[in-house]
Amino acid sequence: MAAAAADNGVDQGVEELDAPPSGDVDVLQGPRREGNVPEQVEEFLGPQQEYDEEEEERKYYRRKRLAVVKNVLGASVGGMIVYSVYMGLLQMQLILHYDETYREVKYGSLGLEDIDRKMLMGINVTPIIGLLYTPVLIRFLGTKWMMFLASGIYALFVSTNYWERYYTLVPSAVAIGVAIVPLWASLGNYITRMAQQYYEYLNYKEEHVQEQKKFPKGACHRYVIIFQSVFYIFFHLSFVFAEFPMAFFLNKFLSPSTHILFSVKECGAKSHGVIPDLNKTVLEHLPRSLVLIKVESVLMGAAFLSMIIFLALCGAAYRPTEEIDLRSIGWGNIFQLPFKHLRDYRLRLLCPFFIYSGFEVLFAIKGLILSYGVCSVGLEKLWLLVMVYGLSSSSSSFLSLATLRLPRLITLLGGAVVHLALIVALMCWSPDPITIKPYINHLPELLVLTALWGVGSALNKTGLSTLLGMLYEDKERLDFVYTIYHWWQALAIFLVYLWSGLPMRAKLAILLIMLLSASVCYWQMEHRLARKVPFRLPRIPRPRHKVKGYRYLEEDNSDESESEKSEDEERDEGEQQMEEEEEVEEGGAAAAGGDAGSQGSDSPRVRGRQRRRDDAYEQAGERKEYNQCL
Repeated sequence: MAAAAADNGVDQGVEELDAPPSGDVDVLQGPRREGNVPEQVEEFLGPQQEYDEEEEERKYYRRKRLAVVKNVLGASVGGMIVYSVYMGLLQMQLILHYDETYREVKYGSLGLEDIDRKMLMGINVTPIIGLLYTPVLIRFLGTKWMMFLASGIYALFVSTNYWERYYTLVPSAVAIGVAIVPLWASLGNYITRMAQQYYEYLNYKEEHVQEQKKFPKGACHRYVIIFQSVFYIFFHLSFVFAEFPMAFFLNKFLSPSTHILFSVKECGAKSHGVIPDLNKTVLEHLPRSLVLIKVESVLMGAAFLSMIIFLALCGAAYRPTEEIDLRSIGWGNIFQLPFKHLRDYRLRLLCPFFIYSGFEVLFAIKGLILSYGVCSVGLEKLWLLVMVYGLSSSSSSFLSLATLRLPRLITLLGGAVVHLALIVALMCWSPDPITIKPYINHLPELLVLTALWGVGSALNKTGLSTLLGMLYEDKERLDFVYTIYHWWQALAIFLVYLWSGLPMRAKLAILLIMLLSASVCYWQMEHRLARKVPFRLPRIPRPRHKVKGYRYLEEDNSDESESEKSEDEERDEGEQQMEEEEEVEEGGAAAAGGDAGSQGSDSPRVRGRQRRRDDAYEQAGERKEYNQCL
């Protein structure tokens, strides 16, 4: 009884301690709130009458689509600014360094002419090895950061012109040569990937999009065509903006054409080299160093602007998990995959067009505009000819949108027909220099020829990039494909750099042969595809994840299309087929009789199959346990 009374006393003491003091104020919880708290919480967490889930989902994917459009415009404008700065500065630098008086007065015995030759060699020769390191760089840095780094290298080239020396100009030129192929491969892959994302965000309700399955054939073609056309509309404007330093600054320092072309006797088809016997002094008076620094500072600011655009406006092309997946397939496999892609007959048959694409863009500047244009009308018209070429190429990039309604071969073969007619016409035309026949003005004819060549160039460049995006639409990563394209293009530019001293008719003959062979090979490729000839794609190895503490979906492989199967999938199919064969053999043995069946079950062949099946089950169990641990 005493113990019970003590317990009751303790319980009463605890209740007194637990009971709040008198009044409406709780010492620990503060003032009591009016109303029923659970009902308020349920009202707050419950479904809202004004919330429309479908409408919010639609707004979310609309913002995603606008972000994709912003990424495409950012990449296009950034690429345009980078090449505007690069080509404008390089042109101004070569003209200034070519002048004999400028070299002697400004730099004495520094040897700027020799530095320029080595600088051009670094820009044109270094991309030859781009096929070896481009996929590794893109895999290591990612698509967006590769574009940002390449634009930084171009900005570095601009900065070296503040102090023109061998140890500043030549290394920066080599760095640009290293960055050319990775930059263009990243841009091509980025634009095509944005087209795939736009399709996903537009058709987010489709079952194959929600389950991340293979898209229907031709689903992304429309957006690939539009986005690639938009990119080249902006990019070809770089030829226009690149002439601003020439038009607004350098042109006022040039000597008259009668002085610059005084010793020139032949132009066009009869000429050898670029402009034979061009006067060594092209400047009437030298620009002040302070004015040059101001011009270079403006170009430097534009280069930094392009870096900011790539960094701020261009979103990531892939999720971080996809980038890590692709790095984990092994650097050796990444190195080999560009060569394995050449097993595909589609890429092999397009290689002549890749080479011609490099030939024609450099011939437009060094051949048509310099050997025909500047040689006959003078250096002061250089900016006008290049601007006409850029405007014509930019406006003609709209023509590639015709692929939305017409067969895709119209774009490439249409550009080939335009260039074919122009090459034949140029082989037969040799305009006279202005010093020999000053009363004849060849400027109207040159403007028409330049504009037509720009039409063919636009159809060629836009058509090739669009075609690659359409052929490999089922691959989420096109780094390897665009690397092959731009590597062949860089190799062709190097060959044009080597043949600078050839006669003009020999250059035109090489262009004509390459154009015809490229057209025939492309027609053969389309013919094979129409006959549904199977093509061979390299098998992308399965990612080998070694990072702990990070969740991966084992069935996801961002670089593997539906047509490409991983090793594990092939092994699982082989095991399943083996089990079916065993069941058939066991059924036949059971029907044949007991002795034969018992002997067959003890045979080494059956025991080996049983052992392999047990091993497969053990490996499957280990994989299942590993996934559960993750």
